[in-house]
Amino acid sequence: MLEASAAALSARLTADALVLDVGGGASPLPRADWVLDLIAHADRGLYGAVPDRARERFSADTWVQRDICDRAPWPFVDDQFDFVVCSHTLEDVRDPIWVCSELVRVARAGYIEVPSRLEEQAYGVQGPWAGWGHHRWLIDLDGNELTFVAKHHVLHNRPAQHFPAGFHERLTPEERVLTLWWTGAFGFRERIFTDAAALDAYLEGFVAAHRTEPEQKDLLTRLKLAWTGADK
Repeated sequence: MLEASAAALSARLTADALVLDVGGGASPLPRADWVLDLIAHADRGLYGAVPDRARERFSADTWVQRDICDRAPWPFVDDQFDFVVCSHTLEDVRDPIWVCSELVRVARAGYIEVPSRLEEQAYGVQGPWAGWGHHRWLIDLDGNELTFVAKHHVLHNRPAQHFPAGFHERLTPEERVLTLWWTGAFGFRERIFTDAAALDAYLEGFVAAHRTEPEQKDLLTRLKLAWTGADK
């Protein structure tokens, strides 16, 4: 979670606010009263994050281990929580639409953080591919509506559909993510492309709009070389 968002969250939540962390098992929010995650309570911090156990408000009794996408309602009543946090989870799961619907059902307000397309379409973030290898979705935010597009593998090997190596290193922490503070509800949908040309335009249009002029010239040079090689 962004440091600025963590600070804003701390300032916003009153001592008696009931808080749920959804998908925070790898690095659970200490302020959360409840946690819902596939990871067991004993395994929290599984991927290297050191749990701040002295500040944890949740316990083993308020840690619910389950598949958050199993299409069964979560074990909470409507509007049970004053606030819900879902940070760097929606891009990972197979059914973010279901998760969003349950976020809105069980809480009156919340905070969502996901990777931006600036990072997810950047080459070399994690390895010789675009973005993070385990992420399933590209996510757009328009006002208070999240749109999910399946992250197609074509973008990894097409220079026009991803930012060049080194691009992500110049991004600020704020540029690497999208953040949504919501109250009452927020919008969410999946955008499905059935036409390859439309998908190409979606991927390439975003990259073209955010490339620097030198990067654009470098792309054109590489494409010309590729075309020349193909002609041979």
